[in-house]
Parts: sequence; C-alpha cells; structure tokens
Amino acid sequence: MNGHETAGAFEPLAADDPPMVSGYRIAARLGAGGMGKVYLSHTPGGRPVAIKVIRPEFAEDAEFRRRFRQEVQSAQRVQGLYTAPVIDSDTDGPIPWLATAFVPGPTLAAAVAEHGPLPARTILMLVAGIAEALQVIHGAGIVHRDLKPSNVLLAADGPRVIDFGIARAADATSLTASGVAVGTPAFMAPEQAEGGEISGATDVFALGQVAAYAALGAPAYGDGPSHGVLYRIVHEEPDLSRLPEALRPLVTRCLVKNPSGRASLTEILDLCRTAADQTQLRRPEDWLPEGVAAGIAKRPQTPAPIPTVVVPNATPLPPTRTATPPPHQAYAPPPAYGPTYPGPSPHAGPPPYAGPPPHAAPPAYVTQPTYAAPQPAPAGPAPMIVIPRPPGSNRTAVALIWIFAVLFFLVVGCAAVLGAVGNDTTRGGAGSTPDATSTAPRPDPKPVEYKGLNLADDYQLNFADDTLTPREDSGDLSYRCSSGICHFGASGSKLARLDSGTEGSLQVCRQETRFTGEIPVAALSKGDAMCLRTSEGTIALIVYRGSSPKNDPSTYATLDVTVWRAAARKD
Repeated sequence: MNGHETAGAFEPLAADDPPMVSGYRIAARLGAGGMGKVYLSHTPGGRPVAIKVIRPEFAEDAEFRRRFRQEVQSAQRVQGLYTAPVIDSDTDGPIPWLATAFVPGPTLAAAVAEHGPLPARTILMLVAGIAEALQVIHGAGIVHRDLKPSNVLLAADGPRVIDFGIARAADATSLTASGVAVGTPAFMAPEQAEGGEISGATDVFALGQVAAYAALGAPAYGDGPSHGVLYRIVHEEPDLSRLPEALRPLVTRCLVKNPSGRASLTEILDLCRTAADQTQLRRPEDWLPEGVAAGIAKRPQTPAPIPTVVVPNATPLPPTRTATPPPHQAYAPPPAYGPTYPGPSPHAGPPPYAGPPPHAAPPAYVTQPTYAAPQPAPAGPAPMIVIPRPPGSNRTAVALIWIFAVLFFLVVGCAAVLGAVGNDTTRGGAGSTPDATSTAPRPDPKPVEYKGLNLADDYQLNFADDTLTPREDSGDLSYRCSSGICHFGASGSKLARLDSGTEGSLQVCRQETRFTGEIPVAALSKGDAMCLRTSEGTIALIVYRGSSPKNDPSTYATLDVTVWRAAARKD
C-alpha cells in the first residue's frame, strides 16, 4: 500500500470515502493499493500526514490483525533520515489504520514513467539513501519485504522509503491464501519467489532491482505474467548490458541468487562512494534531474487542514426542508472507520455535530436567519460544521430534575450500604468473629533466580523444568537468529517487553498486558526486561544482559531470569 501513488495529485473524496478517521479530518485522497486506501490529513498543529486505511477484507482476518499490530509497533521505532516515520495508528479498531509523515514528492515509479530513466549520478545518491534507510529498518528487527519503485518517494532533499514491514502482516492470512496478491513479483528476491526464508538480504536483492529500474526504465527481469517473471528471477540472469558502467558492479553485487553472497548494506554504501569518486556522498539540492525537480516545485499545493466552523445562535429551518448535504459534509464518520466516539479525540478539536437530541425533529439544514442567499460552494472538501446548542431550552427545569435525581440516588445508595454493612456484621464482618471457612490470601511464591544464563540460537527455555536449562525441543521462550537479525519468541506463552528503565518485579509482570509474539534483540538495550507468563501460571522476569561477541563461534544471548511458579493468579 502506497500513500503517494499518484505522484502529488490530490483527489477529491468520493461518496464511500470517510470524512474523518479517528479524529483526523480527511482533506483529500492520495491513492490506493493492494492493502487499502490512503488519505491526506493533518495533525492538530497543521503538519500534513498520510492516513493509510486497511481494506476490510484484511481487517476481518485474525492472523493479519496479530501481525499488523506487531509490525506497526516495530515500525514506530524506525526514525531514519530517509524513512517516512509512523506517527500514529489504531491496530485494534473496526478498521485498522496508521498515519505516516507526508512526503511532498512523487514515487520513483511515477518519476520514471513521466521523465524516463534517471542519470547515474542521481541513482547513486538514490541507492545510498535507500541503503541508509534499510540500515535503520533492519536495526529495528524489520525486513521490508516489499521494496519497489512505488515504495520510494523522491523529495527535494533525498529519497524516502515507506511501508516497511507492512507486507509481512498479509503473509499466510486467509486472504492471501485465497489468491489476493500483496507485493510485486518483478521486484521479489529468489527466496521470496520460492517461499523460502526472508531476511535482510531479501531487501538487498530488491534494492538492486530498484536501481536497475531507475536506470533502464523497466524491471531488470522484464514484464509479463507473474509466473514467467518469477521463473526468470529464480533461474536466469538479468541483461545488465544497457546499465551505465558506473552502476554495473553495484547492481551485480545486489542481484546474487544466493542470499549469503549478496552485498551488505555497508558494502553498498562503499560501492556508491567509489562509483561517485567521492570519499563522502553529497546530496545537493539539485540531486534530481531538472525535469523531476521542476515537477516537485510545480506540484499542486497541499490542501489546507479542514477548518471547524462554528455558527453562533443557529436556528433550524422548518422540517419541511429535506435537502441533503454532500457526502463529505456528513456530521459523523461512518461506523466502519475508527471506534465508537468515547469523548474528545486526542487528534482534533470538538467532535463532529451528531444531530439534536432524540426527542427533537432532525433538521436537514441549520443556518442563520440573517442569511439572504445560499453561499457558493468552496473548492475542495467542505469544512466540518460544529453547531452549538440552540438557545431557548429550559435550563432551570433541567437543572432541578438533575438535582432531584442525584438526591434520590444518594438516598438509595446509602440505604444499600447500610444494609450491606448489617449483613456483613451478621456473617462475621467488622467487630465479629471470622467465619471458620474463610481463608487468608495465599502468599506469593518464592522466586528462583538464574544469573548469566546463555540462551543459544535455536534453543529454548521451558519454565516447567525444575532446573532452567536451554533445550533444543519445545519450550516457552525461544531465541532464533537469521542473517544477523535475532528475536526472542514465545510459543503458547505470553511475552511482553517492559519500557526501558522499568524495574521488573512479580507485581509488574502480573499487571503487564502488552503481549506480543516476538521481540527483536535490536529493540533491547542491556538491562531491559521482558515478562513471560506460561499457560500453567508460571511468571518469569527476563533481563537482557547482552549478546555474544562477533568473534564468538556461538550465537547466544545472556539473560538473568527470575521465575515464580504458580504465580499468575493470586488467590
């Protein structure tokens, strides 16, 4: 899903587009992709953002929900110079969505389609910027999986990589299993085409394809039916004879079939510097070709935030007027977007006007009696209208009713409390002898501590063991690494990462509810803690103390573990 597929064109909202998403007022539609629609909105301070609303088909899939929640949590940690960061999201609402920074520039796909192949100088700076973005993304434990020209934006000061890791949420869901494709076959790696293991090297192969596309104006492995393209990616070598000489070593090192033989991101940056004949790549303001830069300068002005218009002393017209406002003036968002409104939204001002109370006739229009003629329709989406309560209501009567109601409930409540106290005293309450059948709260179990425990790659800990020792078969906490990216995972247990600096304890782990299926080691600092709760009721506090050095023949993580057995519930 790409938020800028139309390269800067702001489309008006259609009848089925929401006027608001969880407090974000929608100003225009930016585009659509395989996973949903993308809209332009603004933060309360006026900064433009891209709101990506997931398709309902994906939202109904429980496995997609689980993975989408994990990927968004990981993506929020990515704060690179060449990425569009995730700034807000709702992964649990009726329709999931996320908000990213809006980048005023076309996609690489749109720029090449309009202006043709890019010069080698631009491509070297493009590839260097994407490589730096991937370093930050991989450092957060994320593999992009869908790096392609439509997921790279061209801004005046450099490229931006978007939608990192989101494609993983669609893998293995019932929707993709039924034949809905997510991703672009022409930019997949061989291991993706064959359903193999995905790693950071997968993104390196895609980066080589993106560079070739920018230089040739077409995919390196050609177009055509998906199965034919994927066959060539797995079994054939691309024709790179038309590539500029300065780009061939770089692209060739990226497009190695075996993931272990591909260039690292550090090597890619070195190749870019060597090809540019510079010790350090410089990104001047004119890094883009003149035509692309001119297009960015001339692109339509970003629509302004939708204002809130308050009409004072509004008086409803007679109910015989039944005209209907246009779809984008609807007073409340459709129920499919965002949760039921519980109160003031953190992202916006007053909530949209929801109409008069149920006992009043719903007016179709609300206006001021001094208006002599209808006003001309403004350009673009009309402002959301918030209308205050009409004057003339009998506030004194309403206040008296509330006072009598409060007094009534106070009297009833006091009577109930006094009755409960009397019954409690009869049964053995305050001042009486405790009932013989009453039991005291069970004390907390004694903790068992394991200091400096080394958990090797592909080994697990089973907290039902009398002595905690890493094992190769099934367990509650696993440690797995692939292509230099390591994760802690939980199978049949609940795992949660505590905030950095939080002092872990049994009570803290009992109260923790931010569970996840896996935690990347890149997201942890030495001393950070995790809580694990097994299905048998055991609670464990796991403190990360570091990982094995690079020159060590074994890959492992060092942990301090404290175990409380049968502690999940305190009777």
